[in-house]
Amino acid sequence: MSRELSELYGSLAADADARDLGLPDVLRHQADRRARFRAAGSTLAVGLVVVGVVIGAQVVTTPPASVPAPAGMPTPSTSPSPSATGGSPSPSVPPTTPGRSPGTTSPGATGTQPSRTPTSIPDRAFFALAPTNQVGIAPEFRDEAVLPNLCGADIGGEAIVQRRTRLLIYKLPQTPKGYVPDGSYAHSITIYRAGRADDVLKELRQAVRDCPEQNGSSGGSSVRSRQRLLSDSGFGDESVLFEMRNAGQDVNGTPTGADEVRLIRAIRVGDVVTILWEQGWEGTSSQRAQVDADGRRAVAAIRRWLG
Repeated sequence: MSRELSELYGSLAADADARDLGLPDVLRHQADRRARFRAAGSTLAVGLVVVGVVIGAQVVTTPPASVPAPAGMPTPSTSPSPSATGGSPSPSVPPTTPGRSPGTTSPGATGTQPSRTPTSIPDRAFFALAPTNQVGIAPEFRDEAVLPNLCGADIGGEAIVQRRTRLLIYKLPQTPKGYVPDGSYAHSITIYRAGRADDVLKELRQAVRDCPEQNGSSGGSSVRSRQRLLSDSGFGDESVLFEMRNAGQDVNGTPTGADEVRLIRAIRVGDVVTILWEQGWEGTSSQRAQVDADGRRAVAAIRRWLG
């Protein structure tokens, strides 16, 4: 060994002897603390990385704010599909116009009012005669036939909800008061089950076609009568007008040589049908102009009642 190297080792040994290297227990304690600090630092670093990943995922996957649908458009259904629930889908509900209940007709859509079925018939549903037609005899409510016999046809009887009938006596405008009346009506109003009133008018038309002639049907008379449909329009939602014609007789049953004509009109307004059966007075015949005028009054009264 060279002399320089020997001097270097000697200097190193002298320097080590002068320093306190510490006890073995102290050295081990310091080593343990350093190990714990390193472990805690690693755990903290891992936790910060996880939090950063979660926050980043939320930022990336946050859905955009929903935009409300334009006014008046239906909102898509959020009900589960049949495959998800294992059952049949719920029936869809059509969108409705705000302020209107489902099932009602929009005013002006068809030119008619929405169909409503009442359950009772008040007195105000019946029309009042014009002042020039009044004879001073109040109408009388009766339980009697609303139509003449038409070869035994049964028309709409099973669909009736309620019916009221009255006897109404009138005079023509030119007839002075105090004279014998010019005619009378069996005037009825019938409520039918929803959707059946139009069937009743169809049955009535067919009954008149199927019964062109019969015996003993004109106001209790035993003479032969002839029935035929007449063209009719402008009354209610629809109407049927027909005549019954037979050889005229005076109050003693003596033939007059002229025909006696009875007019019968049925008018439908929704599920309500009103019938004016003009029955005359002591052998008089129905006047079409008067029956038309009273038919319009009857419709106006029913529309006011139904609202």
